[in-house]
Amino acid sequence: MSNLLQTPIEYLKGVGPNRGELLRKELGIHKYEDLIHLFPNRYIDRTRYYKVNELQNNPAEVQLIGKIIHIKTVEQKRGKRLVATFLDETGQMELVWFQGHKWIRESLQLNVPLVIFGRCTSFNGVFNMAHPEIELLTEHEQSLRSAMQPVYPSTETLTNRGISNRAINKLMLQLFGETQALFSETLPEYLIHELKLISKREALFNIHFPKSADSLAKAQFRLKFEELFFIQLQLITKNLIRKQKIKGHPFTNVGDYFNNFFQNHLPFDLTNAQKRVLKEIRNDMGNPAQMNRLLQGDVGSGKTIVAFMSMLLALDNGFQSCLMAPTEILANQHFIGLSELAKNANINIKILTGSTKTAERKSIHEALENGSLHILIGTHALLEDKVQFQNLGLAIIDEQHRFGVEQRSKLWKKGGGAIPPHVLVMTATPIPRTLAMSLYGDLDISVIDELPPGRKPIQTVHRFDSNRLKVWKFIRDEIAKGRQIYIVYPLIQESEKWISKI
Repeated sequence: MSNLLQTPIEYLKGVGPNRGELLRKELGIHKYEDLIHLFPNRYIDRTRYYKVNELQNNPAEVQLIGKIIHIKTVEQKRGKRLVATFLDETGQMELVWFQGHKWIRESLQLNVPLVIFGRCTSFNGVFNMAHPEIELLTEHEQSLRSAMQPVYPSTETLTNRGISNRAINKLMLQLFGETQALFSETLPEYLIHELKLISKREALFNIHFPKSADSLAKAQFRLKFEELFFIQLQLITKNLIRKQKIKGHPFTNVGDYFNNFFQNHLPFDLTNAQKRVLKEIRNDMGNPAQMNRLLQGDVGSGKTIVAFMSMLLALDNGFQSCLMAPTEILANQHFIGLSELAKNANINIKILTGSTKTAERKSIHEALENGSLHILIGTHALLEDKVQFQNLGLAIIDEQHRFGVEQRSKLWKKGGGAIPPHVLVMTATPIPRTLAMSLYGDLDISVIDELPPGRKPIQTVHRFDSNRLKVWKFIRDEIAKGRQIYIVYPLIQESEKWISKI
């Protein structure tokens, strides 16, 4: 079956060289397998048949049974249009084509029962349907047509060249006939049984020819699961290969920097979650493979102290560290916070941003290269070519989603040797674990899921504009208590007027 699915698409009955070239160019369909995986964009209920006298001037798609009794070509200012008179027992309407006249006129049959489908409009009191799908009633009744009619991706070129949605539907029927729907199963039997998934064969059949909404839902679930499943396998494989192939500096020494801070200068007791995460990071950095870990935790959960203690481990093993933040404000906050933590530890910390003056920048570059600068905090300025470390052992990136993979990898090349630094990326964005595994499947994940004692839970509320007086009162009351307020809003011309009302 796998060999049959590799057959070039032009060999499918009803395609041929010309249509094959169009399908390749417009939809990227090169072989049978590509067509099988051309899934519908949406589905249309085709169970009801309307009469001409039931039509209304609305954008709904409808289908009717009747016959064409007359065809004519009408000249207009630009080109011409093909018009056919369609008749049923209750009245008549017009079918209109603005392109493809020759091919369409040759294919139309007069005075035979037809089924037409399309979107109706009204002009001068006469209903019309532009570029309808047309099918002989006998073929319509015999076809493998589901109540939920699939609508496939298409292009204007395909439609103009006669490859309509109905044509693609016919090709799909032909393909299922030639292959006898004997598609190889791609998931292990135990997984299908455990998750109650339908088979690959059922899923592909019901995604193209669903008999009900329930069968469609089961097919979509199975195919979506399979797609994510194999993405996960690729990411896990990539992670395992990276750990085997990409070497890292083994930080085996837990020395004076770490122990002195932990025993004498730690400003508060670590939570159990912080201890667990720190242990995971220590285990990673103790191995001769590069750490590549995501640290997730809410604002105030204590990610910064974990990051700082990880830097102390790097220092105990003779390596420098850096922390990159997406904005100068955040970089300055980190610099102030880490400087306070390191004030009794004889650690040299500097900050480098776009605002750093040339003289100070030059001094930082020299200190980095001679190894006297232990920790560098900064923004994208850390990625500049002139920024080179003597022996960078740990690179920490805050707000990971604000940086691309290429920016992250740029830090790898600043380590001063062939072995890249360990990488710890942090985010305060709450990400469900399953989604985190999909987004950051190449990273090991640590979660700080516990707030330090005494932290009040964060409350997020929404207020409509009609309650703005209550919001202003709340702001004034909080300020009267000696507390602070900050407002985030788009910078628009009237912003200052809004603030002045408070």
